[in-house]
Amino acid sequence: MRFERREHRPLYLLIVTPVIAVIAALALAGILISIAGAPVLDAYWRILTGAFGSRLSATETLTRATPLMLTGLAAAVAFRARLWNIGAEGQFYLGAVAVAAASSKLLGNLPAPILIPLLLLIGAIAGMVLILIPLWLRLRFSVDEVVTSLLMNFIAVLFVSMLIDGVLKDPLAFGWPQSQSVSDHAMLPKLIARSRLHIGFAIAIALAVAVHFVQSRTVFGMQSRAAGLSPAGAVFAGVPLGRTLVKVACVSGGLAGLAGAIEVMGVKGYVTTDLSPGFGYAGIVVAMLANLNPLGVVFAAIFTATMFVGADGMSRGLGIPTYIADVTVALSLLTMLIALFFTQYRIRR
Repeated sequence: MRFERREHRPLYLLIVTPVIAVIAALALAGILISIAGAPVLDAYWRILTGAFGSRLSATETLTRATPLMLTGLAAAVAFRARLWNIGAEGQFYLGAVAVAAASSKLLGNLPAPILIPLLLLIGAIAGMVLILIPLWLRLRFSVDEVVTSLLMNFIAVLFVSMLIDGVLKDPLAFGWPQSQSVSDHAMLPKLIARSRLHIGFAIAIALAVAVHFVQSRTVFGMQSRAAGLSPAGAVFAGVPLGRTLVKVACVSGGLAGLAGAIEVMGVKGYVTTDLSPGFGYAGIVVAMLANLNPLGVVFAAIFTATMFVGADGMSRGLGIPTYIADVTVALSLLTMLIALFFTQYRIRR
C-alpha cells in the first residue's frame, strides 16, 4: 500500500470533505457525551437550540461569529501564501487598543460618518504593524515566523495591559483595569434592534467575498497562491516574493486588527485584557475548517460560534461540561486535516 499524490482534485471532493470531517468530529464527540451520561442526539439538539432557538440566542451566535470570521480570514490569507501568521491574537488586541486610544484621546469629537471608518482603518493599520515585525525578521534573517508571531501575542497583550492600567485607564472604572470607553457615536450601528448584533457582521461577510474575489480574479491573488504552492517556482516565474509576502502580511494583519476594532466598537465599547476569549487562535481553526477558502470561513465561523454559544444551554440542561464544545471544535480540526490529506493523496495497492 502506498500514497500517491492526485494530479487533479475533483470539485465535489473539496466540497464534501469539510462536511465529512465535521460529521466525523461530531460522532467522536458523541462518544464523550455518551460517557458523560447524556443522550447524544439530545445534547446536539440542545446545542442547536441554545445557539439558534430564540432571537436572542441567534443574534448572540452571529455576534460571536463576527470576530471569528475576520481572524479566520486573516489566517486563511496568510496560510494560503505559506506565511504562518500565528499572531492574530496580538494583532486583535493591538487593533482594539488603537481604536480606544484614538477615540478617547484624539478623534472623539468627529461626526460618526467620518469617525467610524477612520477608527476601523486605524485598527487595521495597528494589526498590520504588528505582523510586519515577524515578516521582516523572516525576510532579513530567515527567522521562523511561527515562533516570532506567536511570541508577539504575549508582548502585545502585556503592552495593552500596561496602557489600560496607565495612560488609557478609565478613572470611572473603580480601579478595574480597563480603557476609557469609545465615544457613543463611534459605536457601530445595530443590525437588529434590542440586540448586540451589529453592522460588523455584514462587514465581515463583505470582506470574505472581497478576499475570495482578490484571490481568484486578480494578479496579486495569483502571486500569493504561487508563493504558497512553491516559493522557488514563484521566483523563477518572476513573482516578486518579498513584495508579495509584505502585501499578504498587511492584508492578514489588517483583518486581525480590524476584528479587534469591530469587537470594541460593536460590542464592548472599551478594552480589557479578557476582551478576546482566544479569537486569534480560534481563527486558525476556522481557517483550516474552511480549507483556507474565504467563503468557507463564513460557515466555519458560524459553526464554531454555534458550538461555543450552544454548549452553555447543553450544559445547563444535561449537566455535562461545556468543554465538550472545545473538544468538538478540536476534533473537527483534526478530522479536517486528515480529510485534506486524502484530498491530495489517494491510496494505491
